[in-house]
Formats: sequence, structure tokens, C-alpha cells
Amino acid sequence: MAGHQSALLLRKQLTELNKNPVEGFSAGLIDDNDIYKWEVLIIGPPDTLYEGGFFKAHLYFPKDYPLKPPKMKFITDIWHPNIEKNGDVCISILHEPGDDKYGYEKASERWLPVHTVETIMISVISMLADPNDESPANVDAAKDFRENYKIFKRKVASCVRKSQEEV
Repeated sequence: MAGHQSALLLRKQLTELNKNPVEGFSAGLIDDNDIYKWEVLIIGPPDTLYEGGFFKAHLYFPKDYPLKPPKMKFITDIWHPNIEKNGDVCISILHEPGDDKYGYEKASERWLPVHTVETIMISVISMLADPNDESPANVDAAKDFRENYKIFKRKVASCVRKSQEEV
């Protein structure tokens, strides 16, 4: 039953996003027959280093969504402190509910069943604009961001250029 409920909810969110697109990203399914695997295209937010980029990412929803968060992975190369080198997105809102055993995050910052694809994407876009280098997923990017911003900017610019060629 859980699977059926989550599929209906995801279908509803997809329909809603296609009817009323949200600025900054577009969403669809990787394969029309699988409602649990989404592909999103994030447009690099204006006035950030990512401006002008087109970053493709996949969202993988569990069958017990919305009790559990989806996983998100960038397919386009992106240099960012909170995105692992393999593309996995590390952001509080996508962490399982409850308190953080490492004490970094409050439960309120983590996944809640009220979150939708839209709220996830808004958080990710704001993370692009404002990296959190305190608990980085990509330590090298965080180090560049903190200690050698010029190099950080150059690496991001190269990702933006690459992303434009791939679209």
C-alpha cells in the first residue's frame, strides 16, 4: 500500500510542477514508466558563480516517500563543498528524520514528510548560492572555497562552461 500512496503523491507533484513551473529548475521522469526516478535540470542561480550553468541531477525516491527522503545525485560535473565528487548531494533537508548523531543538525533542519520536490530544489538552489563549508561533502572544494577562492571560481567556471556544451 505504501508504494501506491507514494506513487500517487509523486505523480501529483510532477503534474503540479509541469502545470506551474517553479523558477530555477525543470523536472521530469528519467523513464516514463518509473515515477520513483526523476531528472531535474537546475539553472545556475543568477548572481552566483554557477550562473549560466545547466546542471542535470537525478532524484531517487524510496517507496516509503514521503516518510523517507529521496537521494539526489548531480549527473553534470559540479564543483561545490556540499556535493560529493561522484555527484551525491549532501544537504540537511535530504537527511533522514530525527536528531543527528554527530550533533551538526537540528531535527527541524532534516527531512520532514511535508517536503516536496519543490522545497528540495529550492534548498539545493540556495545551497548553490551559499555553500556551507562547515561539514563539507567535498573537502577539496571546501578547502578551495575557504583558502583559495580564485581557484574555486576557476573550477566552477569550468563546470559551468562544460554544462553549457552538454545541454
